[in-house]
Amino acid sequence: MLGLLCAAGDARPAAGDTRTGRITHVVDGATLEMLVDTRRQRVRLAGIAAPPAGKTYALRSRQSLVQICGGEIATAESKGKDRDGTLLARVTCNGTDANAEQVRRGFAQASGAEAPDAQLEALQAEARAAHRGLWSTQAAR
Repeated sequence: MLGLLCAAGDARPAAGDTRTGRITHVVDGATLEMLVDTRRQRVRLAGIAAPPAGKTYALRSRQSLVQICGGEIATAESKGKDRDGTLLARVTCNGTDANAEQVRRGFAQASGAEAPDAQLEALQAEARAAHRGLWSTQAAR
């Protein structure tokens, strides 16, 4: 595990650091918990936004992320932290870029909140054109 050590000995991920661990819980369509060494690490998929709990497609978005990463060994490439201190990362599970796959499936939107990502925006346009997930005609009503 890479990381910068702070005075308390806690690993603080800097942008570009990579962590590997097992996914222990999928919180929602854009948030995971992974076990890195012996510590749980909450990770939010950088560059995407999934429907929050109680909203249309929230459960299907979470189920999609469970299919991609649930229980798997994952690699999280840090993109920094959000305002709440949660690790923002590009997550790969079994060779699949979970951030991109969620957008491709239509269960998350590309979000330029951190930095615009042309790949995610192109995948969103593809999902929208194909009426997948959030972009289905039924969901759009």
